[in-house]
Amino acid sequence: MPDTPRSRIAAASWLILSAALVAYHLTLVFSGLVPNLVSRPLHMAFILPFALVLGNKSRMGWISGALLAAFGVAAALWIAVNHNRLGDQYGFLENNFQIAIAVVLLGVTLEAARRAIGWPLPLVAAAALFYGLFGQYIPGQFGHSGTPLASFLGTLTIAEGGIWGSLTGVSVGVVAIFVIFGAVLNAGEAGQGFMNVAAAAAGRLKGGGAKVSVISSALFGSISGSASANVASTGAITLPAMTRLGYPKRLSAAVEAVASSGGQIMPPLMGAGAFVMVELTGVPYTSIMAAAILPAILYFFAVWIGINAYATRFDLKSVDEADGPARRDVIITSLFFLVPFSILLWAMFAAKFTPEYAAALAILAGALLLFFNAELEFRPAQISERFKGALLNAARQVSMIAAIILCASIIIGVLGITGLGVKITSLILEGSGGMLWPSLLLTALACLLLGMEVPTTAAYVICVSVAGPALTQLGLEPLQAHLFVFWFALLSTITPPVCGAVFIAAGMIGENWLKVALTAMALGVGLYLIPLGMIANPDILRLAENPAFAILAMLRVAVGLGLVSYGLIGARKVTKTVLLVGAGLIVIFSGLYI
Repeated sequence: MPDTPRSRIAAASWLILSAALVAYHLTLVFSGLVPNLVSRPLHMAFILPFALVLGNKSRMGWISGALLAAFGVAAALWIAVNHNRLGDQYGFLENNFQIAIAVVLLGVTLEAARRAIGWPLPLVAAAALFYGLFGQYIPGQFGHSGTPLASFLGTLTIAEGGIWGSLTGVSVGVVAIFVIFGAVLNAGEAGQGFMNVAAAAAGRLKGGGAKVSVISSALFGSISGSASANVASTGAITLPAMTRLGYPKRLSAAVEAVASSGGQIMPPLMGAGAFVMVELTGVPYTSIMAAAILPAILYFFAVWIGINAYATRFDLKSVDEADGPARRDVIITSLFFLVPFSILLWAMFAAKFTPEYAAALAILAGALLLFFNAELEFRPAQISERFKGALLNAARQVSMIAAIILCASIIIGVLGITGLGVKITSLILEGSGGMLWPSLLLTALACLLLGMEVPTTAAYVICVSVAGPALTQLGLEPLQAHLFVFWFALLSTITPPVCGAVFIAAGMIGENWLKVALTAMALGVGLYLIPLGMIANPDILRLAENPAFAILAMLRVAVGLGLVSYGLIGARKVTKTVLLVGAGLIVIFSGLYI
């Protein structure tokens, strides 16, 4: 964009809006209780300009986005201003004006999600709305008795059963704060710190270039929570480095795609999934972190074994010592993420603060570190750019996730109003004959199919809303069922035909995406097996309650994964592959018989 007075005014306006969005969410953490029908509509009002206007390249898109944002913001503010009166209506719209407000809110929510992530999720939400409005005309068990229009739309828009429901509360109170935390860290030297630590730890090992990618992507993913963002960020450094070392392009891209996908299962963020899980299961955030950490370690262990096998096959080189970071750089840059992370963990586990309060303290620490660079110099121009980048990136990310969650909340609201969720649960139980493992396979297939069309968090929310009750009825603990669904919702990042992380990595390095996908599926075999291993070895999720049994279960699954991974990649003969993979599967699922 040319540097004109108009462009400078536009840039300043977006910066002011970004600062207001960040300040609003931080203020909520420290301000005590705010009514849900105030905090959640204001959250929507803040994110709509970013979701609907920012990034539009066509004039028509900008104008239509601005009009929709104006109507949406006005409607959301009306809800916030009139929250006391609306609370007394119990989800029933009283006049045509309120019906118009409801239609505007639902329409703007659908369009915000479409502009943020594309058509699939809004189409599912629109189909849910049509089902709610006209499902009474569907014969058989999948019809419903019908709901008056004023009650149906009111429940979704002026009560806490739709777009202002508990999922939106998670987006407002927790997800936004941790996204801001990630944006602050990424604006400074934390990203370089991740790369330096990874290079120092693994660069000189065999296949060191690929192993640096694995470690850096795991560290970066722990704050980004997005496979695509992870590939784009760490891949910009690791992919050229692996190319210089002579690694095959399909392998380099596959390593980056698989390692980056692991960010969404790596605590603390888990792509916002951990916080949604808190709301849906009632399990404390710290318990979810404890349950998720061992499976995440197993995932990266399986990737590591696969890289070792490829290193032997292709004689993959290590990173030359001269190309590695100096010890001083490793120590100094690592402090840029160690200090905020230490404050976060201390505040949550030692001081017993809430996750959002702990993250707010870590944000303040990260913001102070933005005043210094890796040379510990104080450069005003650089500091200004860092704060601008942190604010803008935080606003964009908060808005994208909020658009997804608001749209998914429509679907959850309709499932609750019409009883469709219960009917689908019954269908799963009938189709599986009331047996657990067939139900798991049906759920896994649904997660894979839905995950190919919508982001991981949205796929998880929708799948667990309909399949979760069936799995718990068949004997799974709620957290076990939720983690199972969440992992399988992630499959689409590396599984054709829609494999987002693979497409990005393949495009960055200039390789055929299908070759990359096949290699990624072999490297990322843990993504397919570990969720099933969690069911066969439930102790692996009980690190906080029974650490000894959790570690033993993890070791058993690790041995099995190692055999499967090496069998798929390192064994060059079919017989050896079959024997190793078969032995690995027996070890993983031996927990069923112990």
